Amino acid sequence: MLPQSGAVAASLPRAAPRVHVAPRPPAALRAGLFLWVPVCLSAGIGLWFLRPSLFSPVEWAALACLLVCAGTVARLAPHWAERGRLTWPQADALHLGAMALCFVALGTGLVAFRAAHVAAPVLEWRYYGPVEGRVIQIDRSGRDRMRLTLDQVVLHDLSPERTPAKVRVSLVDDHALPPLGQRVMLTGHLGPPSAPSSPGSFDFRMFAWFDSLGAVGYTRTPILAVTQPEGGLWWAHRARMAISAAIQDRIGGQAGAVAAALMTGDRSGIAEETNEVMRASNLYHIISISGLHMGMLAAFVYGAARLVLVGVQAAGIGLARPMHKWAAGIALAAAAAYLWLSGGGVATERSFIMVAVMLGAIIADRRAISLRTVALAATIVLIYSPEALVSAGFQMSFAATIALILVYGPWARIAPRVPWWLRPVAMLVVSSMVAALATSPIAAAHFNRMAQYGLLANLLAVPVMGTLVMPAGVIGAVLALVGLEAPALWVMGIGTEWMLWVARFVSSLGGAVTGVAKPPAPVVPLMGFGAVLCILCWRPPSRRGWLTRAGVGLGALLLAASAVLWMTARRPLLLIAPEGEAAGLMTPAGRAISKPSGGAFVVSTWLQEDGDMGDQEQAAARPAWTGDARDRQAPLPHGWQVWHLTGKGSGARAATACRPDRIVVASEPVDIDGAPPCLLLDPKRLRRSGAVAIHMTADGPRITPGATMRLSR
Repeated sequence: MLPQSGAVAASLPRAAPRVHVAPRPPAALRAGLFLWVPVCLSAGIGLWFLRPSLFSPVEWAALACLLVCAGTVARLAPHWAERGRLTWPQADALHLGAMALCFVALGTGLVAFRAAHVAAPVLEWRYYGPVEGRVIQIDRSGRDRMRLTLDQVVLHDLSPERTPAKVRVSLVDDHALPPLGQRVMLTGHLGPPSAPSSPGSFDFRMFAWFDSLGAVGYTRTPILAVTQPEGGLWWAHRARMAISAAIQDRIGGQAGAVAAALMTGDRSGIAEETNEVMRASNLYHIISISGLHMGMLAAFVYGAARLVLVGVQAAGIGLARPMHKWAAGIALAAAAAYLWLSGGGVATERSFIMVAVMLGAIIADRRAISLRTVALAATIVLIYSPEALVSAGFQMSFAATIALILVYGPWARIAPRVPWWLRPVAMLVVSSMVAALATSPIAAAHFNRMAQYGLLANLLAVPVMGTLVMPAGVIGAVLALVGLEAPALWVMGIGTEWMLWVARFVSSLGGAVTGVAKPPAPVVPLMGFGAVLCILCWRPPSRRGWLTRAGVGLGALLLAASAVLWMTARRPLLLIAPEGEAAGLMTPAGRAISKPSGGAFVVSTWLQEDGDMGDQEQAAARPAWTGDARDRQAPLPHGWQVWHLTGKGSGARAATACRPDRIVVASEPVDIDGAPPCLLLDPKRLRRSGAVAIHMTADGPRITPGATMRLSR
């Protein structure tokens, strides 16, 4: 007999209680997450720049532990949801948060590794004597002097372990320039890279560190050749300089120098006067090889190659291939050749990466113009050169590119309604306005000036750049192989002459340039991350959730905070130069400088960051300072005074002038027994603090020292 059903049920093992597991969200909800990768990398890189330093083994171990822990959590979160320990929304949030933390930590590790990788000795004192090295770069300084950058440096009585890897020497007198790759010798004055002109100013030492540049200076002596120029790769660099010289000779004048800069990246022939009118007209980006040039060249080659290939295909040659992919490959090869011809600077490499990613998208049947393409290019750049994040070129180029991509969709819907003959002009106006709106706040924050008629200048110059200059350059490069480049260079010269005329005309208009006060340090990061949050979190009304609304709200809040910080910022009342050579007091008429000469670069930086368009002589004439040329005094709020003493014997005079309720600045060291009764700033004390900014309060001076760079080999 069979047992009863109840007995059978009792004899069987009991099943585990069923746990309700929420279904996993569709993969579509995770679309677009790659766009956040460069954002998180940028956040990590920015955190390192808040306190730049070379990591110790303990710090590297802590960073590795953070990466491992965050990666483990990101990997386990989906498994926890599958087992019912978490809901899928909770698991997704945990997974994404852990991945974001991973990329932030990775960004910090990338820039820390890069800083350690390029570490090289930095000269810590003034040096005068013989300098020997190999010429690796020739350019022109902001004071219109030719400069040589040398590597494989040898300095007299200095061990190799303490010798800078690279030095940069300005030529005070006109000398015959040596070829690249040649080992030379000269007698030079060298010093460490300069400290910031004031707290928060551009720190040239950081730029020099990542370029392994350990000393800068000048020479008045002739340059002596030690060995013959090296071959190999240096032959190619010399060929590039020879092409630049040939272009300048054929076209002539500053038009030839600009044409050579566009084709080869050699800007040594461009006079500082030309640079100034280009900056004042907002056309300086034209002579700096960037995404504009690389994009124009790639677009011209892509279009021309596609027309030729389609024509060949139409002629019945029988090429059963996708011609647009072949054209993209040819354009990519042309862009790579342009990268080599231009010298491969950081900005040019960044531009090539962006263009290469877009052309690669065409070859891979992906959208060439999309935010994913820009995100991929930004990720590659940040991995390859993480320090580029804080440069104006990186920020402005990606801001303009993102803005143009965002406006591409609306323009594609509106363009068919515009008459065909008006469409190119309208597209140029729209693209110029959008790019200008996206980059103007960044340019104003970095360069403290705004070109009021920049849109007009770009409308007049950029079409000529795209239709004459770059096509003529490409055609000239091809015809140069058979010696027939002269007509193309003639056309190119006409285009560059027109651009220079536009720059001079626009810069001569009244109010062409307006000064803008330097914003506080948090403004640019707040602007950048606020704009990114608004762009990446925006969704159509039908797809908006609380998270996207919160992201857009936070982004808008960051943008508003940056605007409030910038508008309410106050420039320091008193600025002291890094070596005590100048002092500047803010007055209702602008900053008054203690002396009409001395510390010219530092003073010009102060005035520029104040948004002041005057020069040092004009600033020194403003009422504030009294006394003779060597002993200057000025009153301060709350009954204080500032004394600036310079020249021979200033240290002894400063010791006498040092009294309570006085700020005494001396250009010579001051010896005082015990604690000085005044606030004393002499070269010995300024060497520790750097440039000083002072605000006056009821309790006395509030001092902000210049940031000391913590990087040390």
